[in-house]
Amino acid sequence: MVNLAIFDYGAGNIFSLKNSLEKIGATVDVITDFEKPNIYSGLLLPGVGNFDPAIKNISKSKINFHDYVKDTTPVLGICLGMEMFFEKSEEGNEKGLCVIDGDVIILPTSMKVPHMGWNNLEIKKSGKILEGVEQSAWVYFVHSYMVKPVNNEVVTAVSDYGIKVPAVVEHGNFFGTQFHPEKSGKVGKIMIENFLNVCKK
Repeated sequence: MVNLAIFDYGAGNIFSLKNSLEKIGATVDVITDFEKPNIYSGLLLPGVGNFDPAIKNISKSKINFHDYVKDTTPVLGICLGMEMFFEKSEEGNEKGLCVIDGDVIILPTSMKVPHMGWNNLEIKKSGKILEGVEQSAWVYFVHSYMVKPVNNEVVTAVSDYGIKVPAVVEHGNFFGTQFHPEKSGKVGKIMIENFLNVCKK
C-alpha cells in the first residue's frame, strides 16, 4: 500500500485526483501544511488555483517545503503544481519553489486562453512516469500558462499548439504534467500508476 499526501491550497475541488489515486490502491491524506512528520511515500501538488495564493499556502508552514520532501520524497506537480516548481510566474509576484530553473509565461495571444481540451503528446525522451505511454497519446489540458525551462533536458514530452508546449518534466524526485492525468482516461491512469511505482521504491 502506498501512502500519499495531496497538498490542498484551499483553492478548489481535489476530489477527482484523490479518487483516481484511491482507485488504484493508494491511501491518500489531504494536508494543508507541513507541520507533522513526513510519513508519506509521495506528495502531489494539484492543478487547482492561482500561483501566488498557492505559493503562500505552501510557504506558511514552519517546516520548509524543501526540508519536508528533501531529495527522497517523489513529488508530482499537476498543471499549477508543475508551474510552482519553477522560479517565477507571470501569473503572480511570489517566488516559486525554484526546483527547476526557468519561468512560467502566459500562453501566446495567438491561442484561445485558457486552453482547454485534448492534445497529443510528443515524447522527447524516456521518463519514469511515461513508461508504457505511446507516442501521440492524448491527454486533457486546462491551462493559461506554460513553463519555460532554462534547460530543456528536464522536458520529457511536449504538446504542439503551433508552438511546442512542455507537457511533462522530470528532475530528480520531481515530476510534472501540464495536463491533468486524473482527467486523461487510460493514458492518465498509466502515468499515475507509474508515479505510484516510483513512490514504492
